[in-house]
Amino acid sequence: MTIDLPLQAPSAAGLVWNVTRNAEAKSDAEREAILADPGFGNHFTDHMVDVCWSEKGGWHRPRVSPYGPIQLDPAAAVLHYAQEIFEGLKAYRHADGSIHTFRPYENAARLQRSAHRMALPELPAEVFIDSLRQLIAVDGAWVPTADETSLYLRPFMFAKEAFLGVRPAKKVAYYLIASPAGAYFPGGVQPVNIWLSTDYARAGKGGTGAAKTGGNYASSLLPQAEAYEKGCQQVLFLDEGEYLEELGGMNVVLVRKDGTLLTPESDSILEGITRDSILRLAADRGHRVEQRRITIGEWREGAASGDIVGAFACGTAAVVVPIGRLLAEDFEIVHSGPEAEELALSLRDELTGIQYGRVEDRHGWMLRLDA
Repeated sequence: MTIDLPLQAPSAAGLVWNVTRNAEAKSDAEREAILADPGFGNHFTDHMVDVCWSEKGGWHRPRVSPYGPIQLDPAAAVLHYAQEIFEGLKAYRHADGSIHTFRPYENAARLQRSAHRMALPELPAEVFIDSLRQLIAVDGAWVPTADETSLYLRPFMFAKEAFLGVRPAKKVAYYLIASPAGAYFPGGVQPVNIWLSTDYARAGKGGTGAAKTGGNYASSLLPQAEAYEKGCQQVLFLDEGEYLEELGGMNVVLVRKDGTLLTPESDSILEGITRDSILRLAADRGHRVEQRRITIGEWREGAASGDIVGAFACGTAAVVVPIGRLLAEDFEIVHSGPEAEELALSLRDELTGIQYGRVEDRHGWMLRLDA
């Protein structure tokens, strides 16, 4: 059973949202039991957002409705040609009870870049931000309060037109769902081991590596399984078999003895919002930052000479995690010194402090969603 509520006020983009409350929403007790130990991606809030797009009508029919299955025609283009993209960001509960998110306009812009690459319509940033606010308006109680917890927000877009010809779809859907997330490192942040994949590539020159599209992650699953077999938590991919690219779902940063941070640059790398933020905070402290092509040989030689003292990975879910060991078929790199690990954890503390409202937001990165 659902209950229709009155139409909402027009958005900044001129759209009018229709909200249908879920009459079978979780009770307060059921929700609190979930929030006590949510894990990651295991539970979902009571509602979701969707907005339609068509070649003739543009973006239309924005609505909030009860969370539930999506009905698709078997010939929907996404099922045959993988024309889809997604994003990931979080909502944080501050000490005063307010709900904020981190740099959402950057996510909106990246979604637009991904859409362009995948021949999908670009969702206006105002509609993207509206979708976050609309979902929080009905599901704000799902934002947990415990330390290091958050509400993970997953916007995604896919081609839903039913046809089997190979061309950009003329009907597309944008959705937003949310899932409460527990502490990524409940026992404290520990260095991870990384497996170097040399048999598989994540993306190629001119490919979709810079787009946040599911195919990139699907192609990483087999080498990721290989990493698990080798006792590693993540897999590192190379560009052209030589240059550092990124991990299965995170960016990588090297730390030199003089405090310089090195990070790969390539048109096949997803532009990480967490990485950009961490590098900016490091620059604020006086650290030099270099974003350029880096070979695996440079990392090996730098680690052997002591010029490169450590490395860390960064991304939305884990934020920052030190890399303790890189394992390859015929060599390994071990970072056991405290310098890079201390820097990584210090930057992580500063960034999460900003996100949770404990540290001054000097760059104006936080946006309140429940105001």
